[in-house]
Amino acid sequence: MAQPASGAESAGAAGDAAEALDRPLPEAVRRRVVALVSEAFGGLTVPELPPQLRQYARFTPSRRARFAGNAMAAALEGDPRFRRRVGDWLGTAQPELTATVESGAPPAAADPVDVAAAAYVLRPTGWVKLVAAAGEEVQRADAERADEAGRRELERLREELAEARAHTRTETERLRSELEASRKEAEALQRKLRSAQSDVKRGEAALRRTQAEVDGIRADAAARVSAAESETRRLKARLGETEAALEASRRAAREGRSVEDVRLRLLLDTVLEAAQGLRRELALPPVSVRPADSVDAVEPGRMSPKDVAARALSETDPALLDQLLALPQAHLVVDGYNVTKTGYPTMPLEKQRLRLLGGLSALAARSGAEVTCVFDGAELAAPVLLAPPRGVRVLFSKPGVTADELIRQLVRAEPAGRPVVVVSSDREVADGVAASGARPVASVMLLKRLSRLS
Repeated sequence: MAQPASGAESAGAAGDAAEALDRPLPEAVRRRVVALVSEAFGGLTVPELPPQLRQYARFTPSRRARFAGNAMAAALEGDPRFRRRVGDWLGTAQPELTATVESGAPPAAADPVDVAAAAYVLRPTGWVKLVAAAGEEVQRADAERADEAGRRELERLREELAEARAHTRTETERLRSELEASRKEAEALQRKLRSAQSDVKRGEAALRRTQAEVDGIRADAAARVSAAESETRRLKARLGETEAALEASRRAAREGRSVEDVRLRLLLDTVLEAAQGLRRELALPPVSVRPADSVDAVEPGRMSPKDVAARALSETDPALLDQLLALPQAHLVVDGYNVTKTGYPTMPLEKQRLRLLGGLSALAARSGAEVTCVFDGAELAAPVLLAPPRGVRVLFSKPGVTADELIRQLVRAEPAGRPVVVVSSDREVADGVAASGARPVASVMLLKRLSRLS
Protein backbone atom coordinates (compact mmCIF):
# COMPACT_ATOMS: atom_id res chain seq x y z
CA MET A 1 0.00 0.00 0.00
CA ALA A 2 1.35 3.50 -0.85
CA GLN A 3 2.86 5.38 2.17
CA PRO A 4 2.92 9.17 2.59
CA ALA A 5 6.02 10.62 0.93
CA SER A 6 8.74 12.52 2.78
CA GLY A 7 9.89 16.01 1.74
CA ALA A 8 12.72 14.76 -0.47
CA GLU A 9 10.59 12.06 -1.98
CA SER A 10 7.83 14.63 -2.65
CA ALA A 11 10.33 16.86 -4.43
CA GLY A 12 11.55 13.89 -6.48
CA ALA A 13 8.03 12.87 -7.35
CA ALA A 14 7.25 16.45 -8.43
CA GLY A 15 10.31 16.40 -10.65
CA ASP A 16 9.26 13.07 -12.15
CA ALA A 17 5.75 14.40 -12.79
CA ALA A 18 7.16 17.48 -14.54
CA GLU A 19 9.39 15.24 -16.65
CA ALA A 20 6.38 12.99 -17.46
CA LEU A 21 4.38 15.94 -18.76
CA ASP A 22 7.05 16.48 -21.46
CA ARG A 23 6.67 13.05 -22.98
CA PRO A 24 3.37 11.29 -23.92
CA LEU A 25 2.21 8.20 -22.03
CA PRO A 26 2.53 5.06 -24.22
CA GLU A 27 -0.89 3.97 -25.50
CA ALA A 28 -0.62 0.43 -24.09
CA VAL A 29 0.28 1.84 -20.66
CA ARG A 30 -2.56 4.35 -20.86
CA ARG A 31 -5.10 1.59 -21.64
CA ARG A 32 -3.82 -0.48 -18.71
CA VAL A 33 -4.03 2.55 -16.37
CA VAL A 34 -7.63 3.21 -17.44
CA ALA A 35 -8.47 -0.48 -16.87
CA LEU A 36 -6.96 -0.36 -13.35
CA VAL A 37 -8.95 2.77 -12.47
CA SER A 38 -12.14 1.19 -13.86
CA GLU A 39 -11.61 -1.93 -11.73
CA ALA A 40 -10.79 0.20 -8.66
CA PHE A 41 -14.29 1.74 -8.82
CA GLY A 42 -15.68 -1.43 -7.24
CA GLY A 43 -13.61 -0.89 -4.08
CA LEU A 44 -14.52 2.79 -3.62
CA THR A 45 -17.68 4.43 -2.37
CA VAL A 46 -19.44 7.15 -4.35
CA PRO A 47 -18.30 9.98 -1.98
CA GLU A 48 -14.68 8.82 -2.44
CA LEU A 49 -14.92 9.34 -6.23
CA PRO A 50 -14.20 12.71 -7.90
CA PRO A 51 -17.44 14.53 -8.77
CA GLN A 52 -16.92 14.14 -12.53
CA LEU A 53 -16.68 10.33 -12.17
CA ARG A 54 -19.62 9.64 -9.87
CA GLN A 55 -22.05 9.30 -12.77
CA TYR A 56 -20.09 6.23 -13.93
CA ALA A 57 -20.21 4.43 -10.56
CA ARG A 58 -22.97 2.01 -11.65
CA PHE A 59 -21.29 1.12 -14.96
CA THR A 60 -19.55 -2.20 -15.45
CA PRO A 61 -15.73 -2.02 -15.63
CA SER A 62 -15.74 -2.55 -19.40
CA ARG A 63 -18.36 0.19 -19.98
CA ARG A 64 -16.48 2.58 -17.69
CA ALA A 65 -13.27 1.96 -19.61
CA ARG A 66 -15.06 2.58 -22.91
CA PHE A 67 -17.13 5.68 -22.02
CA ALA A 68 -15.16 7.34 -19.18
CA GLY A 69 -11.53 6.57 -20.14
CA ASN A 70 -10.46 10.19 -20.73
CA ALA A 71 -12.28 11.43 -17.62
CA MET A 72 -10.64 8.77 -15.42
CA ALA A 73 -7.17 9.49 -16.83
CA ALA A 74 -7.64 13.24 -16.17
CA ALA A 75 -8.91 12.62 -12.62
CA LEU A 76 -5.98 10.30 -11.87
CA GLU A 77 -3.50 12.91 -13.07
CA GLY A 78 -5.11 15.95 -11.43
CA ASP A 79 -6.52 14.54 -8.16
CA PRO A 80 -3.78 13.22 -5.79
CA ARG A 81 -6.29 11.92 -3.21
CA PHE A 82 -8.10 9.90 -5.87
CA ARG A 83 -4.72 8.60 -7.11
CA ARG A 84 -3.80 7.52 -3.55
CA ARG A 85 -7.14 5.70 -3.19
CA VAL A 86 -6.55 3.88 -6.47
CA GLY A 87 -3.03 3.07 -5.25
CA ASP A 88 -4.43 1.68 -1.98
CA TRP A 89 -6.85 -0.53 -3.96
CA LEU A 90 -3.99 -1.71 -6.20
CA GLY A 91 -1.93 -2.63 -3.14
CA THR A 92 -4.82 -4.75 -1.90
CA ALA A 93 -5.61 -6.34 -5.29
CA GLN A 94 -1.99 -6.95 -6.43
CA PRO A 95 0.26 -6.75 -3.37
CA GLU A 96 3.29 -8.46 -4.94
CA LEU A 97 3.35 -6.15 -7.98
CA THR A 98 2.83 -3.10 -5.74
CA ALA A 99 5.66 -4.10 -3.41
CA THR A 100 8.16 -4.67 -6.26
CA VAL A 101 7.24 -1.37 -7.99
CA GLU A 102 7.56 0.65 -4.76
CA SER A 103 10.91 -1.01 -4.06
CA GLY A 104 12.16 0.22 -7.45
CA ALA A 105 13.33 -3.26 -8.56
CA PRO A 106 10.48 -4.99 -10.43
CA PRO A 107 11.23 -8.58 -11.55
CA ALA A 108 12.46 -9.05 -15.12
CA ALA A 109 9.69 -11.58 -15.84
CA ALA A 110 6.92 -9.09 -15.04
CA ASP A 111 4.90 -7.58 -17.88
CA PRO A 112 6.46 -4.15 -18.55
CA VAL A 113 3.01 -2.65 -19.30
CA ASP A 114 1.65 -3.81 -15.90
CA VAL A 115 4.79 -2.48 -14.16
CA ALA A 116 4.51 0.89 -15.94
CA ALA A 117 0.78 1.20 -15.17
CA ALA A 118 1.37 0.40 -11.48
CA ALA A 119 4.28 2.88 -11.38
CA TYR A 120 2.09 5.57 -12.96
CA VAL A 121 -0.56 5.06 -10.26
CA LEU A 122 1.77 4.61 -7.25
CA ARG A 123 4.38 7.17 -8.44
CA PRO A 124 7.45 5.89 -6.54
CA THR A 125 10.87 7.43 -7.08
CA GLY A 126 11.95 6.90 -10.73
CA TRP A 127 8.46 6.00 -11.94
CA VAL A 128 8.94 8.07 -15.12
CA LYS A 129 11.85 5.82 -16.14
CA LEU A 130 9.71 2.73 -15.58
CA VAL A 131 6.97 4.18 -17.81
CA ALA A 132 9.51 5.18 -20.47
CA ALA A 133 11.13 1.74 -20.33
CA ALA A 134 7.72 0.11 -20.76
CA GLY A 135 7.02 2.31 -23.80
CA GLU A 136 10.36 1.36 -25.35
CA GLU A 137 9.72 -2.32 -24.60
CA VAL A 138 6.27 -2.12 -26.22
CA GLN A 139 7.69 -0.34 -29.27
CA ARG A 140 10.48 -2.93 -29.53
CA ALA A 141 7.91 -5.76 -29.28
CA ASP A 142 5.72 -4.07 -31.90
CA ALA A 143 8.72 -3.67 -34.19
CA GLU A 144 9.64 -7.34 -33.74
CA ARG A 145 6.07 -8.38 -34.47
CA ALA A 146 6.03 -6.11 -37.55
CA ASP A 147 9.33 -7.65 -38.77
CA GLU A 148 7.99 -11.16 -38.20
CA ALA A 149 4.77 -10.27 -40.03
CA GLY A 150 6.83 -8.80 -42.89
CA ARG A 151 8.91 -11.95 -43.14
CA ARG A 152 5.78 -14.12 -43.18
CA GLU A 153 4.17 -11.87 -45.81
CA LEU A 154 7.32 -12.03 -47.97
CA GLU A 155 7.40 -15.81 -47.68
CA ARG A 156 3.72 -15.97 -48.59
CA LEU A 157 4.24 -13.74 -51.64
CA ARG A 158 7.16 -15.92 -52.76
CA GLU A 159 5.00 -19.02 -52.48
CA GLU A 160 2.20 -17.32 -54.42
CA LEU A 161 4.67 -16.26 -57.14
CA ALA A 162 5.95 -19.84 -57.46
CA GLU A 163 2.38 -21.13 -57.64
CA ALA A 164 1.52 -18.48 -60.26
CA ARG A 165 4.51 -19.45 -62.39
CA ALA A 166 3.62 -23.15 -62.18
CA HIS A 167 0.00 -22.35 -63.01
CA THR A 168 1.14 -20.24 -65.99
CA ARG A 169 3.26 -23.10 -67.35
CA THR A 170 0.41 -25.56 -66.91
CA GLU A 171 -2.07 -23.17 -68.53
CA THR A 172 0.31 -22.57 -71.48
CA GLU A 173 0.68 -26.31 -72.09
CA ARG A 174 -3.10 -26.73 -71.88
CA LEU A 175 -3.71 -23.91 -74.37
CA ARG A 176 -1.19 -25.39 -76.78
CA SER A 177 -2.93 -28.76 -76.59
CA GLU A 178 -6.31 -27.12 -77.15
CA LEU A 179 -4.94 -25.15 -80.14
CA GLU A 180 -3.59 -28.35 -81.73
CA ALA A 181 -6.92 -30.09 -81.14
CA SER A 182 -8.77 -27.11 -82.65
CA ARG A 183 -6.59 -27.27 -85.77
CA LYS A 184 -7.32 -30.97 -86.21
CA GLU A 185 -11.02 -30.34 -85.66
CA ALA A 186 -11.01 -27.54 -88.26
CA GLU A 187 -9.43 -29.86 -90.84
CA ALA A 188 -12.04 -32.53 -90.12
CA LEU A 189 -14.84 -29.93 -90.45
CA GLN A 190 -13.45 -28.82 -93.84
CA ARG A 191 -13.52 -32.42 -95.08
CA LYS A 192 -17.09 -32.79 -93.83
CA LEU A 193 -18.05 -29.51 -95.55
CA ARG A 194 -16.74 -30.73 -98.92
CA SER A 195 -18.63 -33.99 -98.47
CA ALA A 196 -21.79 -32.10 -97.53
CA GLN A 197 -21.54 -29.90 -100.64
CA SER A 198 -21.38 -33.03 -102.80
CA ASP A 199 -24.44 -34.42 -100.98
CA VAL A 200 -26.31 -31.14 -101.60
CA LYS A 201 -25.65 -31.31 -105.30
CA ARG A 202 -26.90 -34.90 -105.45
CA GLY A 203 -29.94 -33.88 -103.40
CA GLU A 204 -30.79 -31.05 -105.78
CA ALA A 205 -30.75 -33.45 -108.73
CA ALA A 206 -32.99 -35.88 -106.84
CA LEU A 207 -35.32 -32.98 -105.93
CA ARG A 208 -35.75 -32.07 -109.59
CA ARG A 209 -36.66 -35.67 -110.43
CA THR A 210 -39.09 -35.78 -107.49
CA GLN A 211 -40.73 -32.53 -108.60
CA ALA A 212 -41.44 -34.01 -112.01
CA GLU A 213 -42.99 -37.09 -110.37
CA VAL A 214 -45.11 -34.87 -108.07
CA ASP A 215 -46.50 -32.95 -111.06
CA GLY A 216 -47.63 -36.23 -112.63
CA ILE A 217 -49.19 -37.37 -109.36
CA ARG A 218 -51.07 -34.06 -109.02
CA ALA A 219 -52.58 -34.42 -112.45
CA ASP A 220 -53.70 -37.97 -111.64
CA ALA A 221 -55.10 -36.79 -108.28
CA ALA A 222 -57.10 -34.02 -109.94
CA ALA A 223 -58.78 -36.59 -112.18
CA ARG A 224 -59.52 -38.81 -109.19
CA VAL A 225 -60.95 -35.87 -107.19
CA SER A 226 -63.35 -35.07 -109.98
CA ALA A 227 -64.57 -38.65 -110.03
CA ALA A 228 -64.84 -38.66 -106.22
CA GLU A 229 -66.97 -35.49 -106.20
CA SER A 230 -69.44 -37.11 -108.59
CA GLU A 231 -69.60 -40.17 -106.34
CA THR A 232 -70.07 -37.93 -103.27
CA ARG A 233 -73.07 -36.18 -104.79
CA ARG A 234 -74.65 -39.53 -105.51
CA LEU A 235 -73.98 -40.77 -101.96
CA LYS A 236 -75.44 -37.57 -100.44
CA ALA A 237 -78.68 -38.16 -102.29
CA ARG A 238 -78.84 -41.71 -100.96
CA LEU A 239 -77.97 -40.45 -97.45
CA GLY A 240 -80.94 -38.04 -97.51
CA GLU A 241 -83.28 -40.87 -98.40
CA THR A 242 -81.79 -43.03 -95.59
CA GLU A 243 -82.16 -40.24 -92.97
CA ALA A 244 -85.81 -39.75 -93.88
CA ALA A 245 -86.45 -43.46 -93.43
CA LEU A 246 -84.54 -43.47 -90.10
CA GLU A 247 -86.61 -40.58 -88.74
CA ALA A 248 -89.80 -42.40 -89.59
CA SER A 249 -88.49 -45.48 -87.74
CA ARG A 250 -87.55 -43.39 -84.65
CA ARG A 251 -91.00 -41.82 -84.53
CA ALA A 252 -92.63 -45.23 -84.53
CA ALA A 253 -90.23 -46.46 -81.81
CA ARG A 254 -91.00 -43.43 -79.58
CA GLU A 255 -94.73 -44.07 -79.82
CA GLY A 256 -94.21 -47.73 -78.85
CA ARG A 257 -91.93 -46.76 -75.92
CA SER A 258 -94.49 -44.34 -74.54
CA VAL A 259 -97.01 -47.14 -74.30
CA GLU A 260 -94.45 -49.32 -72.47
CA ASP A 261 -93.68 -46.48 -69.98
CA VAL A 262 -97.35 -46.14 -69.09
CA ARG A 263 -97.61 -49.88 -68.47
CA LEU A 264 -94.50 -49.89 -66.19
CA ARG A 265 -95.82 -46.92 -64.17
CA LEU A 266 -99.16 -48.64 -63.70
CA LEU A 267 -97.42 -51.81 -62.53
CA LEU A 268 -95.25 -49.86 -60.02
CA ASP A 269 -98.29 -48.10 -58.52
CA THR A 270 -100.00 -51.47 -58.14
CA VAL A 271 -97.01 -52.95 -56.25
CA LEU A 272 -96.77 -49.93 -53.88
CA GLU A 273 -100.51 -50.02 -53.07
CA ALA A 274 -100.27 -53.77 -52.46
CA ALA A 275 -97.38 -53.25 -49.99
CA GLN A 276 -99.30 -50.61 -48.06
CA GLY A 277 -102.38 -52.85 -47.94
CA LEU A 278 -100.27 -55.75 -46.67
CA ARG A 279 -98.91 -53.59 -43.82
CA ARG A 280 -102.42 -52.56 -42.80
CA GLU A 281 -103.65 -56.15 -43.05
CA LEU A 282 -100.83 -57.45 -40.80
CA ALA A 283 -101.19 -54.49 -38.39
CA LEU A 284 -97.38 -54.16 -38.11
CA PRO A 285 -96.43 -51.83 -35.20
CA PRO A 286 -93.90 -49.02 -35.74
CA VAL A 287 -90.28 -49.79 -34.86
CA SER A 288 -89.67 -49.02 -31.18
CA VAL A 289 -86.10 -50.30 -30.73
CA ARG A 290 -83.23 -48.65 -32.62
CA PRO A 291 -79.61 -49.85 -32.99
CA ALA A 292 -78.39 -46.89 -30.95
CA ASP A 293 -80.44 -48.10 -27.96
CA SER A 294 -78.08 -51.09 -27.57
CA VAL A 295 -74.97 -48.94 -26.99
CA ASP A 296 -73.84 -48.85 -23.33
CA ALA A 297 -73.75 -45.23 -22.09
CA VAL A 298 -74.88 -43.03 -19.21
CA GLU A 299 -78.48 -41.90 -19.59
CA PRO A 300 -79.75 -38.42 -18.66
CA GLY A 301 -80.43 -38.07 -14.95
CA ARG A 302 -77.82 -40.68 -13.96
CA MET A 303 -74.76 -38.37 -14.12
CA SER A 304 -74.07 -36.01 -11.25
CA PRO A 305 -73.90 -32.25 -11.96
CA LYS A 306 -70.31 -32.30 -10.71
CA ASP A 307 -69.31 -34.78 -13.46
CA VAL A 308 -71.03 -32.68 -16.12
CA ALA A 309 -69.30 -29.51 -14.96
CA ALA A 310 -65.93 -31.26 -14.97
CA ARG A 311 -66.31 -32.36 -18.62
CA ALA A 312 -67.92 -29.20 -19.97
CA LEU A 313 -65.85 -26.58 -21.77
CA SER A 314 -66.05 -22.84 -21.18
CA GLU A 315 -67.63 -20.69 -23.88
CA THR A 316 -64.23 -18.97 -24.32
CA ASP A 317 -62.07 -22.12 -24.12
CA PRO A 318 -60.07 -22.53 -27.40
CA ALA A 319 -60.41 -26.32 -27.01
CA LEU A 320 -64.11 -25.94 -27.84
CA LEU A 321 -63.17 -24.22 -31.14
CA ASP A 322 -60.74 -27.06 -31.93
CA GLN A 323 -63.54 -29.61 -31.37
CA LEU A 324 -65.90 -27.68 -33.67
CA LEU A 325 -63.28 -27.37 -36.45
CA ALA A 326 -62.51 -31.09 -36.15
CA LEU A 327 -66.05 -31.91 -37.40
CA PRO A 328 -66.19 -33.22 -41.02
CA GLN A 329 -66.39 -30.48 -43.66
CA ALA A 330 -66.47 -27.69 -41.04
CA HIS A 331 -66.75 -24.10 -42.31
CA LEU A 332 -65.38 -21.26 -40.11
CA VAL A 333 -66.90 -17.81 -40.87
CA VAL A 334 -65.15 -14.88 -39.09
CA ASP A 335 -66.58 -11.38 -38.49
CA GLY A 336 -63.23 -9.69 -39.24
CA TYR A 337 -63.48 -6.24 -37.69
CA ASN A 338 -65.41 -7.60 -34.69
CA VAL A 339 -62.42 -9.83 -33.89
CA THR A 340 -59.66 -7.28 -34.61
CA LYS A 341 -61.33 -4.46 -32.68
CA THR A 342 -61.76 -6.82 -29.75
CA GLY A 343 -58.13 -8.02 -29.77
CA TYR A 344 -56.06 -5.06 -31.03
CA PRO A 345 -58.25 -1.96 -31.56
CA THR A 346 -55.40 0.59 -31.50
CA MET A 347 -53.73 -0.70 -34.66
CA PRO A 348 -54.59 0.76 -38.12
CA LEU A 349 -57.25 -1.17 -40.05
CA GLU A 350 -54.74 -2.42 -42.63
CA LYS A 351 -52.47 -3.91 -39.95
CA GLN A 352 -55.50 -5.35 -38.15
CA ARG A 353 -56.52 -7.20 -41.33
CA LEU A 354 -52.99 -8.49 -42.03
CA ARG A 355 -52.50 -9.75 -38.46
CA LEU A 356 -55.88 -11.54 -38.38
CA LEU A 357 -55.46 -13.11 -41.85
CA GLY A 358 -51.98 -14.38 -40.96
CA GLY A 359 -53.35 -16.16 -37.90
CA LEU A 360 -56.34 -17.58 -39.83
CA SER A 361 -53.99 -18.97 -42.51
CA ALA A 362 -52.05 -20.90 -39.86
CA LEU A 363 -55.32 -22.10 -38.27
CA ALA A 364 -56.66 -23.29 -41.65
CA ALA A 365 -53.45 -25.20 -42.34
CA ARG A 366 -53.58 -26.78 -38.87
CA SER A 367 -57.29 -27.76 -38.84
CA GLY A 368 -58.03 -28.36 -42.54
CA ALA A 369 -61.35 -26.51 -42.21
CA GLU A 370 -62.75 -24.09 -44.78
CA VAL A 371 -62.16 -20.52 -43.53
CA THR A 372 -63.95 -17.35 -44.71
CA CYS A 373 -63.15 -13.90 -43.25
CA VAL A 374 -65.73 -11.11 -43.83
CA PHE A 375 -64.92 -7.39 -43.52
CA ASP A 376 -67.31 -4.44 -43.69
CA GLY A 377 -66.80 -2.66 -47.02
CA ALA A 378 -68.47 0.52 -45.74
CA GLU A 379 -65.22 1.54 -43.97
CA LEU A 380 -63.14 1.40 -47.17
CA ALA A 381 -62.34 4.65 -48.99
CA ALA A 382 -60.85 2.77 -51.98
CA PRO A 383 -60.48 -0.83 -53.20
CA VAL A 384 -58.14 -2.91 -51.01
CA LEU A 385 -55.04 -4.34 -52.72
CA LEU A 386 -54.83 -7.53 -50.69
CA ALA A 387 -53.57 -10.99 -51.64
CA PRO A 388 -55.63 -13.46 -49.58
CA PRO A 389 -53.42 -15.89 -47.65
CA ARG A 390 -53.46 -19.54 -48.56
CA GLY A 391 -56.51 -21.41 -47.24
CA VAL A 392 -58.50 -18.26 -46.33
CA ARG A 393 -61.34 -16.72 -48.39
CA VAL A 394 -61.48 -12.92 -47.87
CA LEU A 395 -64.76 -11.07 -48.62
CA PHE A 396 -65.80 -7.41 -48.32
CA SER A 397 -69.46 -6.46 -48.20
CA LYS A 398 -70.87 -4.50 -51.16
CA PRO A 399 -72.04 -0.86 -50.79
CA GLY A 400 -75.32 -0.79 -48.88
CA VAL A 401 -74.75 -4.28 -47.41
CA THR A 402 -73.27 -4.73 -43.95
CA ALA A 403 -70.81 -7.42 -43.00
CA ASP A 404 -73.45 -8.88 -40.63
CA GLU A 405 -75.89 -9.38 -43.51
CA LEU A 406 -73.15 -10.92 -45.68
CA ILE A 407 -72.37 -13.42 -42.89
CA ARG A 408 -76.05 -14.39 -42.64
CA GLN A 409 -76.14 -14.89 -46.43
CA LEU A 410 -73.09 -17.19 -46.23
CA VAL A 411 -74.76 -19.27 -43.50
CA ARG A 412 -78.05 -19.53 -45.42
CA ALA A 413 -76.14 -20.65 -48.54
CA GLU A 414 -74.74 -23.72 -46.75
CA PRO A 415 -76.72 -27.02 -46.98
CA ALA A 416 -78.62 -28.17 -43.93
CA GLY A 417 -76.52 -30.43 -41.71
CA ARG A 418 -73.09 -29.00 -42.57
CA PRO A 419 -71.19 -27.78 -39.44
CA VAL A 420 -70.82 -23.98 -39.75
CA VAL A 421 -69.03 -21.99 -36.98
CA VAL A 422 -69.47 -18.18 -36.90
CA VAL A 423 -67.00 -16.08 -34.84
CA SER A 424 -68.58 -12.81 -33.63
CA SER A 425 -69.31 -11.14 -30.31
CA ASP A 426 -72.25 -9.26 -31.88
CA ARG A 427 -75.39 -10.69 -30.21
CA GLU A 428 -77.58 -9.88 -33.23
CA VAL A 429 -75.22 -11.77 -35.56
CA ALA A 430 -74.97 -14.71 -33.14
CA ASP A 431 -78.78 -15.02 -32.79
CA GLY A 432 -79.30 -14.71 -36.54
CA VAL A 433 -76.82 -17.42 -37.54
CA ALA A 434 -77.99 -19.70 -34.70
CA ALA A 435 -81.52 -19.53 -36.12
CA SER A 436 -80.10 -20.73 -39.47
CA GLY A 437 -78.38 -23.75 -37.87
CA ALA A 438 -74.84 -22.33 -37.41
CA ARG A 439 -72.81 -22.45 -34.16
CA PRO A 440 -71.84 -18.93 -32.90
CA VAL A 441 -68.70 -18.49 -30.78
CA ALA A 442 -67.20 -15.40 -29.12
CA SER A 443 -64.34 -13.44 -30.69
CA VAL A 444 -62.28 -13.93 -27.52
CA MET A 445 -62.20 -17.69 -28.17
CA LEU A 446 -60.63 -17.22 -31.62
CA LEU A 447 -58.12 -14.66 -30.27
CA LYS A 448 -57.01 -17.12 -27.58
CA ARG A 449 -56.65 -19.89 -30.19
CA LEU A 450 -54.62 -17.67 -32.54
CA SER A 451 -52.32 -16.59 -29.66
CA ARG A 452 -51.36 -20.25 -29.20
CA LEU A 453 -50.26 -20.48 -32.85
CA SER A 454 -47.96 -17.45 -32.63
